[in-house]
Amino acid sequence: MNLESINIEYLVVVMAAMILYLLYYVFTKDAQYNKNIRAVATVAEELNREMFYLKKKLSETQESLQKNSSRMSDEDLYQEIERTVYDMVKPISLSLKRLEESIHMIEGHVEARLSSLESGVKQISIPASIHGNDDEKIISLYKQGVTLETISKELHISKAEVEFVLKINKIK
Repeated sequence: MNLESINIEYLVVVMAAMILYLLYYVFTKDAQYNKNIRAVATVAEELNREMFYLKKKLSETQESLQKNSSRMSDEDLYQEIERTVYDMVKPISLSLKRLEESIHMIEGHVEARLSSLESGVKQISIPASIHGNDDEKIISLYKQGVTLETISKELHISKAEVEFVLKINKIK
């Protein structure tokens, strides 16, 4: 029975180590995702700054067009406006596409990590020998004055499990 309690203790230690490793893994990945999100925020801020400069340039172009409108025909004016708008929209469009690709990539990484963590957590299980019925039997036998060794032999569980059930139920 002493060997069984040592094996269960090793099992508990191994499970605790696995849980600690999973927690460490989650926190490191969280830090990495936060870093990626900050990078996306920086790109968005740069886009806002670029939009500001483009709006400023547009207003300057409009002013120059108004000054030169007496010299330009309606068709020339239309083409100049079209060129200006295209020049302003193109970099914004490219930046938005890059931002969208980054977001999709981050989403894929997050989903992959979550599924990996879920499969890892599903593999962790509680020992099959600890059930509600065993708890009641352990408590009943202990209250009758049966020793821990006898209870563990009779129910085919380790002495540590018997002590654990008694401690959980605040009997010992």
